[in-house]
Amino acid sequence: MPDRVFNVLFLCTGNSARSVLAESILQKEGAGRFRAFSAGSQPKGEVNPYSLRVLASMGYPTEGFRSKSWDEFAAPDAPKMDFIFTVCDSAAGETCPVWLGHPTTAHWGIEDPASVEGTDIEKERAFVEALRLMRNRITIFINLPFATLDKLAMQDRLDEIGRMEGSTGR
Repeated sequence: MPDRVFNVLFLCTGNSARSVLAESILQKEGAGRFRAFSAGSQPKGEVNPYSLRVLASMGYPTEGFRSKSWDEFAAPDAPKMDFIFTVCDSAAGETCPVWLGHPTTAHWGIEDPASVEGTDIEKERAFVEALRLMRNRITIFINLPFATLDKLAMQDRLDEIGRMEGSTGR
């Protein structure tokens, strides 16, 4: 794969928690090498406030995020994606739009921190854990030897990343 900026789309159902965490993490950690985006099959309409609170507390960007439909990225004028990662099991099981350019896809499912019931501390802890798990995956991803991996080897590596600690499977 050539040395260039890669477009990466993170998909979830609501696009309010996990996919937004992933977008922000990759925006910062992959700056200059990756452009990060996120979307949902059934966007909630707003980003979960715990997502923004935890991202800010860890030094990640929080500006400009919005809950949006994956249809925006299937439009003819949308950026061409190189990689698409589903980060929740329900989005992975849905029929996705046809993505232009046949991007490499993988499932990196982790538990939904927005589904945690309890105190504010328990909810925030769930978001911190989701951020940790997603950051681990993204750190390995951005350090892959892109120039030396063929498409099949890349797919194997991305699938391995999806099976890391905290994986919800599919």
